[in-house]
Amino acid sequence: METIWDWITVFCFAGLVTLMLQRSSEPVPRDQLWHYAPPAVALAVANYVGNEGNDIAAGVILVAAVVYIFKVLKVKLPRF
Repeated sequence: METIWDWITVFCFAGLVTLMLQRSSEPVPRDQLWHYAPPAVALAVANYVGNEGNDIAAGVILVAAVVYIFKVLKVKLPRF
């Protein structure tokens, strides 16, 4: 945990794992386990690319992973 990319991607990955565990405990599953693989791999790639010094590409990959999580996994943010 040496760079900002380490912290950002681990934080996002922890949220993804929490979402997967929460949804896997539902009586009727909303999605398959493999649906979580693309954003998990994208977060790992974003971390690697960011650690190599290419911040713009890492940011684009990170945004793509977050968009996938919201669009494909259909995450809804709570309303306050």
